[in-house]
Amino acid sequence: MLSLLTRSAVYGVIVAGILLFAVPSLRTNQLFPDVALVQFETNESLLSYNYAVRRASPAVVNIYTRRYSNENRLQLNAEGLGSGVIMSDKGYIVTNYHVVARADQIIVALQDGRISTAQLVGKDLRTDLAVVKVELEDLPVIPFNDSYDPSVGDIVLAIGNPYNLGQTTTFGIISATGRPGMSFNQRQDFLQTDAAINRGNSGGALVNSRGELVGINTASFQQATDIDTYGISFAIPYSLTVKIMQKLIADGRVIRGYLGVEGREVNQVMARLLDAEQVRGVLIAGLAPNGPAEKSGIKVNDLIVEIDGKPINSFRYALDIVADTRPGTEVPFKLIRDGKPIEVMVTIGEDPAR
Repeated sequence: MLSLLTRSAVYGVIVAGILLFAVPSLRTNQLFPDVALVQFETNESLLSYNYAVRRASPAVVNIYTRRYSNENRLQLNAEGLGSGVIMSDKGYIVTNYHVVARADQIIVALQDGRISTAQLVGKDLRTDLAVVKVELEDLPVIPFNDSYDPSVGDIVLAIGNPYNLGQTTTFGIISATGRPGMSFNQRQDFLQTDAAINRGNSGGALVNSRGELVGINTASFQQATDIDTYGISFAIPYSLTVKIMQKLIADGRVIRGYLGVEGREVNQVMARLLDAEQVRGVLIAGLAPNGPAEKSGIKVNDLIVEIDGKPINSFRYALDIVADTRPGTEVPFKLIRDGKPIEVMVTIGEDPAR
């Protein structure tokens, strides 16, 4: 009986050895995974936006502001915080107007550890943009791509300093383009995104998946309206940011052209009443007393169809053309009056609202 058991044990060991040799999956590192590392193989690649963040984040700075105390004019007190974007190796940094508007002192902290006071170059309430300048060398500049056209659904990353936690990146998409201003009496269009923009993110960078600047973060819908919302935030488009920055650097403020009209866009019914062949243009509904339009001879119910050779399809577009024209410039306007085309020369004034 004992010899039978011995033979069975020997046979069992032999069979086990043959199985372990023939079937590798039964070896020790598979049977006892605590003894050796288990290796997993996959063909899927890791999806990451690390490249975009590494490319853009060095150019996003923290901004701290201080004000003199009312009790002691020699004492500076902490006022607020925000973010900014280095736009030039000459030290020009773009941020929000509301970040630096009330500051007596502006301090900029770079991601490489350098800290510097900054000089206010100029600010513009209407667009909520401001430019400050630091005197530092070897500055990282945010990547640009002038040919990039933001579209709904594009991946974007918001980089800034929310609640002074330190540089933070949030993720989302462009939810909409061409949103009108939510505050500050702005008329320009905004980018809407669901990337989280919290207090302290203001003035930071909104970048695409290549790390290129898409816009300047300005506010969440909740900050602008005091309505409890989630996932609705706004950024000032890159193209407008650059235009305003250049004007602030050149003049210290934004000098806008002014026409002095109230207008309505034309529909088919209005076109018939005006005996106009084309359904486009802006109908003059009102004139500012003694304004540039009234001085030039433009009248109520005139239809503006062209300004300086550019066809007019909306009142917003007409205002943009005028705003971008230097005050004092004489510009041809093509009108339809009483069903007949006429042309008048208008000397553009300076916008009294700054």
